[in-house]
Amino acid sequence: MHAVFERIGALKLVPVIVIERAEDAELLGDALLAGGLPVAEVTLRTDAGYEAIRRLRRIPEMLVGAGTVLTAAQAAEARGAGAQFIVSPGLSEEVVGYCQRESIPVLPGVATPTEIQRALALGAKVLKFFPAETLGGVAALKAISAPFREVMFVPTGGITAENMGPYVALKNVLAVGGSWMVKSDLMRAGQFDAIRELVSDAVQLMRVLQV
Repeated sequence: MHAVFERIGALKLVPVIVIERAEDAELLGDALLAGGLPVAEVTLRTDAGYEAIRRLRRIPEMLVGAGTVLTAAQAAEARGAGAQFIVSPGLSEEVVGYCQRESIPVLPGVATPTEIQRALALGAKVLKFFPAETLGGVAALKAISAPFREVMFVPTGGITAENMGPYVALKNVLAVGGSWMVKSDLMRAGQFDAIRELVSDAVQLMRVLQV
């Protein structure tokens, strides 16, 4: 397993971030670090995404990925901005192929056994399960674990502090992703102390769940 995925697996949490002002990136990074979670998946849903990745990479301790990557061109631009891993909501052979050629870890999204088989054929064994809750959540991942024992998943979509426990307990879950730790309205209001508290709470809860 790639070192990036090993680090994500050790942290067990990936905050999924929609950032509207790139200048907020450093403050966000500081909040994540202070909360004990030095990782961020910055989605490319806003114009600030690439620049936010650049700014977060200025913080040496941060592991920074790009999310909502739909094309190889976006993956290339994210890589140029400093992204250390790529996350796609669906299974794109173009994106996976680019990342493999450039030796950048990629988390392609899957929703069905057919897509998992396609991902395996492309050489991807760590996959994003999205949207997790809509697709059946923990029950679906349990069922999938039997025929796909070599696959590890990072479920996202509808996961919160309240329901992440059963996900974390699954052997085929590397980590869980979610936006509840870094709420967009708190960022817009500049409430980075509140974000730090949410992150810290999530980290503490994860430690309890792993005992």
